[in-house]
Amino acid sequence: MLYVMVDYIVVGTGLAGICFTEKLASEGKSFIVIDNEKRSSSLQAGGMYNPVVLKRFTEVWKVGEQLAIAKPFYAKLEEKLGAKFMHEIPLYRRLVSIEEQNNWFQAADRPNLESYLSSNLDRQEIKGVLSPYGFGVVNETGYVDTKVLISKYRALLHQEGVYRVEAFDFDQLSFDNEKVVYKDIEAKHIVFAEGFGMLNNPFFKELPLDGTKGEVMVVKIPDLNIDFILKANVFLIPLGDNHYKVGATYNWEDKTDDVSKEGLEELIAGLKEVVDLDFEVVQHSAGVRPTVKDRRPLLGRSLQSDRIHVMNGLGTRGVLLGPFLADKLYNNIENKMPLEENLSIHRYKKFKLK
Repeated sequence: MLYVMVDYIVVGTGLAGICFTEKLASEGKSFIVIDNEKRSSSLQAGGMYNPVVLKRFTEVWKVGEQLAIAKPFYAKLEEKLGAKFMHEIPLYRRLVSIEEQNNWFQAADRPNLESYLSSNLDRQEIKGVLSPYGFGVVNETGYVDTKVLISKYRALLHQEGVYRVEAFDFDQLSFDNEKVVYKDIEAKHIVFAEGFGMLNNPFFKELPLDGTKGEVMVVKIPDLNIDFILKANVFLIPLGDNHYKVGATYNWEDKTDDVSKEGLEELIAGLKEVVDLDFEVVQHSAGVRPTVKDRRPLLGRSLQSDRIHVMNGLGTRGVLLGPFLADKLYNNIENKMPLEENLSIHRYKKFKLK
């Protein structure tokens, strides 16, 4: 058989797969990407990024480093794809009590948060928005239109002849100390970035990928006029033309991508709590986020071979984590840089390296 020789095989074209593939491209590595395109929570994601955990007013773990990598990464990718998908806009956190106002002021005074949280509340009255205690303004926020990103990136992979739309067949994968072979492809390494599909991967299925189903909807609200992300019990992201993305629900039991009546009702109830205007539901979608029980990502090589790797567990913060983790995994594979324990799969007993 005549083999196609590449440096890497990447399985998956969600946020994780795209970020790692683009890291390979930037480093001049050759690759082939495989995805059956049947399931990707990234397509349904809100795509919002935010440096602060707004329930507790704490800084997101290593967010400064994540932002420093993600911003230029997406800017270069927009130029490469000739498409706009990253939108840097502020986030307004609706405050619901005097106590929350006080908590906001205390958080805004902390040295690690002062660059992200405005020290002054925004008390503007916005037609149709219920906000008697005003808003706290968060900077360094925005959203990535994941549907635009993924569709454009897949199209580029097709155009460059490095994309195969098929279900990965593990029976066709073999490996030794020097390489992996999949059908007619011979590569130095393979990276699995399958999202929730990892539970069917024989090399990594025992990792504690929990999966959290999320539902979002797109609504049309003709009388609402905001140009920022509004965060209350739900978030509202302005998409233009009076359309807003509203999300998201959290369901730890249902692992399907099917929308539910209960999910829609929860989204509508959350929207009505903050917006007192007529609206029309235009779209309702669902996906299972690849979340991990300890809320940390999954990076590393399999116990069976140092040629087989995983990048998963991006959870609800994939927009910022994706480029950051792609850098970490690439440097681990190519430059033998060790992974931090709270990123590596080898933090788990069953996956401890000897």
